[in-house]
Order: sequence, then structure tokens, then C-alpha cells
Amino acid sequence: MVKKQRSSMKKKVLFIDRDGTLVIEPPVDYQLDSFEKLEFYPKVFRNLHFIRTRLDFELVMVTNQDGLGTASFPEDTFWPVHNLMLKSFAGEGITFDDICIDRSFPEDNAPTRKPRTGMLTRYIHNEEYDLAGSFVIGDRATDVELAKNLGCRAILLQPATSILKDTELENVCALATTDWDRIAEFLFAGERIAEVRRTTKETDIHVRINLDGNGTCDISTGLGFFDHMLEQIGKHGGIDLTIRVKGDLYVDEHHTIEDTAIALGECIYQALGSKRGIERYGYCLPMDDCLCQVALDFGGRPWLVWDASFRREKIGEMPTEMFLHFFKSLSDSARMNLNIRAEGENEHHKIEGIFKALARSLKMAIRRDIYHYEVPSSKGSL
Repeated sequence: MVKKQRSSMKKKVLFIDRDGTLVIEPPVDYQLDSFEKLEFYPKVFRNLHFIRTRLDFELVMVTNQDGLGTASFPEDTFWPVHNLMLKSFAGEGITFDDICIDRSFPEDNAPTRKPRTGMLTRYIHNEEYDLAGSFVIGDRATDVELAKNLGCRAILLQPATSILKDTELENVCALATTDWDRIAEFLFAGERIAEVRRTTKETDIHVRINLDGNGTCDISTGLGFFDHMLEQIGKHGGIDLTIRVKGDLYVDEHHTIEDTAIALGECIYQALGSKRGIERYGYCLPMDDCLCQVALDFGGRPWLVWDASFRREKIGEMPTEMFLHFFKSLSDSARMNLNIRAEGENEHHKIEGIFKALARSLKMAIRRDIYHYEVPSSKGSL
């Protein structure tokens, strides 16, 4: 096993919530006060052990325990379960550098209660710590607010950031997920986000991609059907995708479609980075009367095999002759091998099936495994 290396650099910290993050929060009274209620969050042991042994983060537990020590939450019901939890983590090689417990009620407005920072003053304005490179991990908006108050970023244990809507906290949240595998991957291998701006005399294109997103799309090319197809890539690939295009549609659709493919392919290529740990290969997809196959290889050698014919001149505002051109430009700029075949009667279903199959192929090929974090090639590079 490769062990983490200590350095003279500033220390980074994971400020980790307890209930709803390390253990499942009891749904009725929100008090973990009996052994019967103790249930660990799925996959937390394996991934915290990975983080503890492979990464240079201090682990600090930060938890609000409403009224601890009062009649509503006696200490003799709290500590036995809490200590068993700590013992279970220690048995898996996971220890905490600090444990901060606030006992106040919400109405007390105590300076020590999350999202306030009174329990964490030793980390604030301390030259030993890199708070900008640190994270708060928790399941509530108050955890994200704590991150903001500390000057670090947050990892939210929710399927999306909807609980942060209409707040100023969304920009603080670096990741929203309910999967500890994703948290460990994110902390170990980093973000896979890229942004490309391509400006020519014919088009002005902005593309932003997050390969580890949730399928959030913001797409506007001026061609409605093209927007619909590009959205399939984001939605079915689990990729956050922003594409904004201003093209010379008064001439025709050619430059808009071709240049979008070039910019999107370059964005994918940049976001993949070193390609360490990715699956590399990826998919076959039926859609009603159609069968569409997109086989993909991020091997660094662009090549397109296209076996799909269309009888209609246009679908929506998009010329069918541009389908081949789009995928050829995408293959070239992303440095990927694409093999595309489609059969069926309905022309709309056929091309939509191709885009959806591409999305699923991408989703498969970009999947990372941090436990086998190697370049997927016998050559040692891609």
C-alpha cells in the first residue's frame, strides 16, 4: 500500500458532522441514545480508512447534540453509544484528531453551535492550517454554512443541492452526493471540470463540463433539436453540461454544429486529465424500433466508424448530413475512438438513440476507481 507522506505544508482538515454523515440519524427524535439506534452510514468505514491512510487531512468531528446533559438528553444515554461508535472506527484504523460537541439548544444561539465557529477557533487565523483547502462534510445546510464561515468548502451528503436553493451557499458546496465512494474519489483524485471558449469569425462558443456531476444541463445553440440531442449527453451521462453558442445561423447550421462538437470534445479531453483510474472503454442502447450502438475508447487515437443512414433531409432544424460531421469533429477533438451503428425506421428515434448511447458509453468509460488508480494501458500512457 502507498502510504501518505507528511510534509511541511499547511495542514488541511475534514470537519465531519456525526449524525446523518458518519451514522444514520434516528428519524423520530434525532437522538442517538441507544445501541439499537446505532447504524453506520453505508461505505463510511472503507472510505474513511482510505482517506485516513492515503491523504493528508486531519479528521475533526463537529456535532450539535441538542441539550446534551439535560433531562431531554441525559449523558448516560449518549456516551455509551458514542464511545462504541468511536471504538468501531478505531477498530478499522480510523481515529479523529479532535472531537467537538456542542450541547446547546438551537434557541440558545450559542457561539459554539454550528454553523457558528466557536468550537473551532484554534483552526481560524492559524498559520498552521490551510482552511481554503479544507472541507466540511455534512448532510444539512448548516454544515455548508459552517464551511462558508470557516473559509473552506463543503461536501453535502444529499443527492443534490436543492436544500441550498435561494441561498448564497451553492458556490460553497464543492460536491453533493449520498455516496462515500464519491467523497473519497473527489478528495483523492480531484474535480474533473473543464471550460473551453472557442471564438471564430463564424461562432462564439462557451462549453463547461463536470464529468462527475448530476446531469444538470444549460444548453442553447440556436437549434432546438440540436439542444435536445446535446442534453441527452448530460442527462444520460450524469454529466453537468453548459453549452452556449452564438453562430452564423443566417448562413446555415454547419459552423454552429461543427464548432460545438470541436469545443465539446476539447472540453471532455481537458476534463479527463491524466485518465488515471478510468474504465476507458464503454454501449448498446435500444430505443423503441431502433437499436443504436456506440462503442468508445479514450485511447488517445481519434477514429470514427459511422454506420447509420437517414432518409430525411432534416430533423427539426438540424440537417441529417451534419450528424456524421458532428461525431467526426467530436472524436477528433476528444482524441477518442468512436464506433457508431444504428438501425431502425423512425429517424428521430435513431439519432436520439445514438446520442443517448454515446451518453451511456461516456458514463461507463469515465468512471474512476481510486483503488486501482493506474493509467488503463499497457503502454503506461494514453
